Amino acid sequence: MKLSTPLARKLGLKYPFVAAPMFIISNKEMIVAAAEAGILGCMPSLNARTAEKLREDLTWIRQRTDKAFGINLTLGLTAAERIEADMALCIEFEVPVILTSYGNPTALVKHAHEHERLVFHDVIGLSHGKKAVAAGVDGIIAVSAGAGGHAGRISPYVLLPWLKKELGVPILAAGCISDGRQVVASLSLGAELCYIGTRFIASTECGAADAYKESVVASSPEDIVYTDAVSGIHANFIKHTVPEGFTPDRSPEGSKRWKDIWSAGQGVGLIDQIKPMGQIVEDLAREAHDTLAAFA
Repeated sequence: MKLSTPLARKLGLKYPFVAAPMFIISNKEMIVAAAEAGILGCMPSLNARTAEKLREDLTWIRQRTDKAFGINLTLGLTAAERIEADMALCIEFEVPVILTSYGNPTALVKHAHEHERLVFHDVIGLSHGKKAVAAGVDGIIAVSAGAGGHAGRISPYVLLPWLKKELGVPILAAGCISDGRQVVASLSLGAELCYIGTRFIASTECGAADAYKESVVASSPEDIVYTDAVSGIHANFIKHTVPEGFTPDRSPEGSKRWKDIWSAGQGVGLIDQIKPMGQIVEDLAREAHDTLAAFA
């Protein structure tokens, strides 16, 4: 097995890795660092508080790299006017990959395809996957059990080959990918790209607070809690940051969702150091190549 896939080659990537878009903490610095390391860096458009700020960020990125990157549009959680403005900016700045979540991407897919852009949509199961494929998406992000943030309940050992078989489109593996062995496992199960979030929280470029990064390094899988108390939708968080009695409608300690309550996946157990993104990417690639060599 080579550490490459048709989709990675189509996007001009050195390695089949995606720096997943993480609310609040993914930033323009991460996108450029990812691009220069040979992977696809991404961030949510809403990490820029306004469309005007997103324009500034995209200008900054394009001044520093001409490589591929992605912008995440959270369809069901964002005002239609902002979605329209953000999508227009993605077209203007030639963003090659649009990542969609929490809504019906049909109209956006049509618009993206008119401008030869790819659209990947995240799902946790088959029913939403079928709807996304019917909408015309170019790939499915299969979010398995243990992923940071909003995650499903199905093991990646089943979810990846099952969705690939049933949907017939490229699959991106998401959930608990923290080292190169898991990269190889994901590719062997049929994934075309490996969607990595938690591992990149512990990067020097990430916009997370230092205490957040240190908590990712210090935590084990047993420190991760899967709960719907924070947003009303089940997601994974670092347990000690979720106040007792917190609900979607009540924050007893004044904690703010996502900002003070820190999301992370079970992959924290394999993260032991904060490093530059470029070094993390090279570590992942080396570990993957070593794994392939061992089996060869």
